[in-house]
Amino acid sequence: MTNILHITASIRGDESVSNQIGNALLSSLTADGGTSVTTRDLSKNDIPFVDAARFEANLTPAADRTPEQAELAAISDTLIEELMAADVLVFSVPVYNFGVPAVVKAWADLVARAGTTFKYTENGPVGLLNDKKVYLAAASGGTPIGSGMDYMSSWLKFFLGFLGISDVEVIAADGIMGQDGPAKIEAAIEKASRVSVAA
Repeated sequence: MTNILHITASIRGDESVSNQIGNALLSSLTADGGTSVTTRDLSKNDIPFVDAARFEANLTPAADRTPEQAELAAISDTLIEELMAADVLVFSVPVYNFGVPAVVKAWADLVARAGTTFKYTENGPVGLLNDKKVYLAAASGGTPIGSGMDYMSSWLKFFLGFLGISDVEVIAADGIMGQDGPAKIEAAIEKASRVSVAA
């Protein structure tokens, strides 16, 4: 059984190009069966931002947490469990003002936990989440994906690498507000539809 975690972040729902690319990826990845999919829609804004109390609760061992800390740490624990259980990650993420949507950064702050998803060593931090495949379904109105002004895909790939996840494939429709936008969207969806779990 292959476990897939699909993380979406666009506020545009079904109209979202990043979601359309991600859904095409999922259809292809699950076509042969033998897969389970967990979807985490960050656009619902139910992911809290980290404050001092939540940060302390997240780092406190579960057995030592107060009831209040256990409640504060529950969402972080759940997000980490989803991430660790996944063999394949599909991120459907748009570029918002040259970077990731704020909810993606909030998610990242909750899953980056010392001793769980990464550890500190004498040679610096080392990621603990290895052997996971990532597909990034990306979309932008005008920002060229992979360019110097694209801080979305570069940041997300760096963050995932920090956790030990380095196998990231980007399928993007960028500059879609231009005249050739529809063609770019069609090409990205077609490319996503040809991806397989074995790839």
